[in-house]
Amino acid sequence: MSEAPVLLVTGGSRGIGASVCRMAGAAGWQVAVNYVSNIAAAEAVVAEIRDAGGSALPVQGDVGSELGLANIFSTIDGTFGRLDGLVNNAGIVATPQRVDEMSAERLERMFAVNVMGSIRCAQEAVRRMSTRHGGRGGSIVNLSSVAAQLGAAGQYVDYAASKGAIESFTIGLAREVAAEGVRVNLVRPGIIDTEIHASGGLPDRARDMASLIPMQRPGTADEVAHSILYLLSDAASYVTGAALNVSGGR
Repeated sequence: MSEAPVLLVTGGSRGIGASVCRMAGAAGWQVAVNYVSNIAAAEAVVAEIRDAGGSALPVQGDVGSELGLANIFSTIDGTFGRLDGLVNNAGIVATPQRVDEMSAERLERMFAVNVMGSIRCAQEAVRRMSTRHGGRGGSIVNLSSVAAQLGAAGQYVDYAASKGAIESFTIGLAREVAAEGVRVNLVRPGIIDTEIHASGGLPDRARDMASLIPMQRPGTADEVAHSILYLLSDAASYVTGAALNVSGGR
């Protein structure tokens, strides 16, 4: 492969992740489009990038499992031989429930994907990017949520808590690797009109909550992606440990 920088986007086959992949491809990144099971969706994003003159590859793997993580990074090593950027976008929600109704299985899966998955991907990225490990530096962008600050009572307290963990992790990792050429930041989306609401059993949630947003509308995946691309880019070369709200004022 060429020496163009390599970007891994977890959960890159839909929603915000797919928008990031398309924009990154147009900006000159070689994009690893991660997916779990919907290869058709991942291949569609890859085709869009290639048709526009970019470089992309579908990469299968569940970030919530050790086997999935091993497959993701072995594919990247074998294909590109380098990694320059990571967007920890993969995340799940579950159906609305009170905390006292949540099963242990639900909580374990939520934290396996949303917390452990992001931390483990960041570990692997640092091992490839950090000058301490012989790397050339790089940029990590983690996806949080305004829910981390609001708590999501009566709906997704477990999801909000998982994103709160990502916020603490971002601050700590950013300071830990700042002198090793690796920047770590997070984007905090508000109500964004993507498929994730349907996966939680509330397909109309984004539109139904528009009146609670100061801008009176949900955001789009592209609006979040633009912010992520900024943090990945050299334009943000002195930005690390930062949290950027993309929430319409919410």
